[in-house]
Parts: sequence; structure tokens; C-alpha cells
Amino acid sequence: MACAPEDPVLERYFKGHKAAITSLDFSPNGKHLATASWDTFLMLWNFKPQARAFRYVGHKDVVTSVQFSPLGNLLASASRDRTVRLWIPDKRGKSSEFKAHTAPVRSVDFSADGQYLATASEDKSIKVWNMYRQRFLYSLCRHTHWARCAKFSPDGRLIVSCSEDKTIKIWDTTSKQCVSNFSDSVGFANFVDFSPNGTCIASAGSDHTVKIWDIRLNKLLQHYQVHSGGVNCVSFHPSGNYLITASSDGTLKILDLLEGRLIYTLQGHSGPVFTVSFSKGGELFSSGGADMQILLWRTNFDELNSKDVLKRNLKRLHFDSPPHLLDIYPRTPHCHEGKIETVEINPKIEVTDLRTSTPPVVDILSFGSTTTTDTVVRTLPDKDEELCKYFLNPSLMSSEYPRTTLKKKSEDISDLPSESQRSIPLAVTEALEHIMEQLNVLTQTVSILEQRLTLTEDKLKDCLANQQRLCHAMRHKM
Repeated sequence: MACAPEDPVLERYFKGHKAAITSLDFSPNGKHLATASWDTFLMLWNFKPQARAFRYVGHKDVVTSVQFSPLGNLLASASRDRTVRLWIPDKRGKSSEFKAHTAPVRSVDFSADGQYLATASEDKSIKVWNMYRQRFLYSLCRHTHWARCAKFSPDGRLIVSCSEDKTIKIWDTTSKQCVSNFSDSVGFANFVDFSPNGTCIASAGSDHTVKIWDIRLNKLLQHYQVHSGGVNCVSFHPSGNYLITASSDGTLKILDLLEGRLIYTLQGHSGPVFTVSFSKGGELFSSGGADMQILLWRTNFDELNSKDVLKRNLKRLHFDSPPHLLDIYPRTPHCHEGKIETVEINPKIEVTDLRTSTPPVVDILSFGSTTTTDTVVRTLPDKDEELCKYFLNPSLMSSEYPRTTLKKKSEDISDLPSESQRSIPLAVTEALEHIMEQLNVLTQTVSILEQRLTLTEDKLKDCLANQQRLCHAMRHKM
């Protein structure tokens, strides 16, 4: 493990949302950041200087969760409007919507192979969807109160969920049964996730605590009481050695899981912090909260080669692995051994260049329209079969949709001109979407009528044919 002497630093911040940030996720290549907000929009940020940001318009209510697919070719979002949307994260922002639950959806999570999507909802259920056909597979329904979060294990064999019924449940994706149950008498978990090696889970508690649970021994391993407000989100560093937390007390805290202690307190937000996430390689992390800001930090304290980390963690993904307690406790001297006190970092005095903190924003409508002039230009759905296959089956991207095409799309995002575009008012967007929905209903109705007319014609032909045969038979007899 390589040790870097520097502490985390804030590199830049992004402003563009009009309400609190609820969720964020890094693209697998680490070049983009997707964010969700109470303002009903998703935004896609490009880390290149002067690159424009995209605002995706489609949800009718608060967007509660956002996540990139493992290949980065899809973006899933959940909303209080009870739907889940799948977006193609490019300048056209095509999306597909499906009615996921009977109550607000709180979280979305792709399996590591991109084949499945798990959703958690206030209807008390967790649902699993097949991404190949965007089709519902099964529900997990043992929670007795709102389900707040559901996550796949790294090997896809388990799902962990948390609920306001004060339980955390582990589900077997093969048997569809609850195999473990952790309960708490004080508070409930707002957020829960697996460690990168799949052997432990971390929970963010409404009772201000962070807990690390061993899922094999069904045992609480570590218990942190470092926040003075509810903990809203946690994120594991890819090495599994560190955990970052976001709290309503306005701070981020970084925990050293090997030594079992707090090592950093970061103060950059003015108000509650709702979401935090490490990049896939761990070199960056980002946070968002009630102040409508997205802060982008450079980790510095533990620079690891992400490929080496993933290769090491692949050995820990199965139940027949050797005992794993050594994954939690240190085996070698640790680079933070000499630090006794927590390091407090106030980024407000460290950031000097924020010229690119608020890039120009372009609104992308969910039915494929973009605003490039003062008028709205509506485009018909793309008929290209290759794109359709890519959108409907992201898991087969390597064979159905060439990587070179994806690379070109990525370049399209970053190479767009930087001049600001005029945004479409939300009321106009909603009116246009309503018109599109009504047109879709009419199209479906016409299609059904055509099918029925065809069936009627076929039956009429059969009747006439039978009548002719009967007449012919009667004439033959006579």
C-alpha cells in the first residue's frame, strides 16, 4: 500500500442545481459526475475545463438516487414520482421510463455485471429488474416500513437493504429469501453498502452512528459515534481500508477501518450533507448537500492503482474464501500510525481558482429534444437498430455496440462548445411531455385497433372460405 503525505484537498465545486443534492455517482472512467436533486433534474458534469454540463429533464418529482452502469453506457435514476428512468449519458440524453413502484423510489443500484437493477421504495419492497429487456423479475417484501436503500454485493449473489423498520436485511438473489437480519432499537439506517471485498456492510444511521457489520458471522465489528447529526450516506474507498461519511451536521468524516478510528473531518458545506462517493479508482471523491453545491475533492491520503485493488478484491468475492477477519484488522504497519489527533480540513480557505466552478448548462429533454436556439426543436426517436440494441441491452455492449462508438460519444460530450444555452422553462417541458404521453397513448390505441381489425378480417376470410367449401360440397352432392 502506497502512502501519500498530503491530506485531502478540495479541487473545485459545481453549481447548477436549484435545490438540495440528493445523490451522486462517478462514471467508471472517472471523467464525469452525475448528480440528482430535489429540483427534479439530473445533471452530468464534465471535469474538463470550460466543458458544458447537461441537465436532464424528465422526472416529475424529487430525484432521489442516480447511478452509472458498470460500463458507463447507462445512467439509472429513481424519483419520488414512483418511476425509474434509464438514460444514455450523452448530449441527446435519450431515456426510457418504467413505472417501478406504487410509492416513491428511494434508490437504484446496478449489479456488477450490469445485467440487473435493484430498486428500493417507500412501498416497503425491493424490486429486481432485468436490464436486457427492462423487465421486472421479482420483489423482496419482508420490510414492514419504508425501504430506503438496496445494494448488490460485488459478486451479485446478495442484496443488502435497509428500512425505517430499523432493520438491515441480507437477501439471497438465487433463493429470493432473507438470509440475515440486523436490527437496531435506537435508529434506522439511511444508507447501506457492501465493502469492496463483499465480506462486510456499512450502515449510515439516523442515530448519528456508523456501523460495520460482518455478514458471515452476523456480528457488529465496528461502531463509530463521530457525528453530531444523522448520517445520510457512506462510501467505501476501493481498497476497503477507508470509509467516508456524510452527515446532517454539515461535515464529511473519513474513517480508517484498519485502525478503527476517525482520521479526517472535512468542513466545506453550509448545511446538511446528503451524499458522498469515491470515484471508482479512489483518487477522487465528491459530496453534495442542502447548499446545492457539489464539491470535488482529491483523496491524496491513499493512492492505489485501481486495477491492483480490483484484482485483489476479486479473491474475496465468494463464500468459499478463507476466513476474512484479516481484511478488517491490520497485518502491517499503517501509514497513519503516527497520527493521534483527527485532522480538520476547511476547504473554503484552500480553493483559489474557481473559474470553471459554474459551467454553462444545457437542458436535455427526456423525449430527445435539446435547446440549441430560442425555440424548441423536437426530434423523432432514432431508428438506428444499433443504438436501439445498445440502449435495450447495455450488458451486451461489447458485441452489440462497439467501444469505438462509445468513445466517440464521450468525446462528443467533452468537445462541445462552451457558450451558454437558454434553458427551457419547466412548465413548457412538462406540457410537451404530457403531449408526448398522450400521443403515445393514441399510437397504442391505433395499434390495438389495427390488430383487432386484422383479426376480424382474418375471421371473415375464414368464414367466406368455409361457406364456399359448403356450397361446393352441396353442389357436388346434388
